[in-house]
Amino acid sequence: MNPQARKAGMAQTRINSIDQGHRREIGSIGTIARVVLGLGLLAYGVSGGKIVVSHGQLQSGFEPLGLILGLIAFPAVLLIGQWLRVRRNPTRFEATGAVGTAINMAVFFALFLTPWYAPRLSFTSDAASIFYGASMLLTALRGYGGCEVLAISNWVLRRDDQVGCFVLGPVDYAERRLTQSQAQR
Repeated sequence: MNPQARKAGMAQTRINSIDQGHRREIGSIGTIARVVLGLGLLAYGVSGGKIVVSHGQLQSGFEPLGLILGLIAFPAVLLIGQWLRVRRNPTRFEATGAVGTAINMAVFFALFLTPWYAPRLSFTSDAASIFYGASMLLTALRGYGGCEVLAISNWVLRRDDQVGCFVLGPVDYAERRLTQSQAQR
């Protein structure tokens, strides 16, 4: 058992040491898609969803609480939750089917759409945008092929747990098919 796995209370598996023999799981199309979406979501969240130029002055809806939640609280909650789950059951978590994907998307939209149904909690929309945007940039940097929701906690815990990704999963699938068909020629 490697020291990181022993420290985290995990059994030694290939998924625990994903970074030791790290290879990119996504290609250039998936990387570019994550960078573009990540930067867009990050900019949207940091600006509070609005950027206005009025009388030569740049104004935004920047909300510090959204930034704190998106960069610290959301990743911490997922990290703690994943760490607790791994202590009980060190096997790979995989919720990539229709239900797992639907739950993942429902959580995102519930957080992102709060200005419409709970205006006092609208900062969670910024936080979700910041969290997902930063996570997408990390996935692009690392070449991680899983959903951005678990990118930070998987990186810290050296895991490869998966949840369904409605947006980028199809992009990665199409790129793999394209790459395979080109390799067969």
